[in-house]
Amino acid sequence: MMTASNRKSRASVLVVEDDPAILRGLLDVFVFHGYRVEGAEDGVEGLRLCLEGSHDLILLDVMLPGADGLAICREVRKAKPRQAIIMLTAKGRENDILEGFKAGADDYVSKPFSLRELLMRVEAVLRRAGKIVGDEQVMVAGILFDGGNLLASFRERTAELTRREMDIVAYLHRHRDRVVSKKELLKEVWNYADPDVETRTVDIHMLKLRKKICALNPDIALLPTVRGEGYRLEPLP
Repeated sequence: MMTASNRKSRASVLVVEDDPAILRGLLDVFVFHGYRVEGAEDGVEGLRLCLEGSHDLILLDVMLPGADGLAICREVRKAKPRQAIIMLTAKGRENDILEGFKAGADDYVSKPFSLRELLMRVEAVLRRAGKIVGDEQVMVAGILFDGGNLLASFRERTAELTRREMDIVAYLHRHRDRVVSKKELLKEVWNYADPDVETRTVDIHMLKLRKKICALNPDIALLPTVRGEGYRLEPLP
């Protein structure tokens, strides 16, 4: 285990990464930018620190000795539903990205990554932490989206929602009189400082959310994409 701190720290970050050089580099970068940081080089120690510690954000590599990052993410999400988690994945491994979101990750960063991109993602997730916009209940086309319990229900069927999915529904419902662009979602729901960043985060979340809605009621299609403009929370005509 490695730790580092700074008197001007703004938030606490746990980095779980098995490459010593990458881990040391990330610890140094976070300290330089004013964070309190802690690091672990294997999955077993990482899981212990995730569950026993108190961190504003966990930066978690997918491939780890002892316990893989996806399993750790699932365990942390069960124990700490509101914990902010960013996964580190190998570039081009889209399956890792999909599995990471399924396990409960808030965002992902593909290796190799630029420090600017990483810090931007970290800042976005941390800005969002503690400022949940989707705690209300929303009813659309007979489907109840319950932000308090993170459930969607239709008649006798239910589907679990992630916090981010509920935030998307709540934001689109709040602005249901118009089309909401991907850039706006990145800025207002993901809190990206630079919404022009290239990312498939919104597309992947929309895909997962549509599948859950379809499982509840296959006869209705919510969240239509308005080509070239964005999304709306409404049934297709």
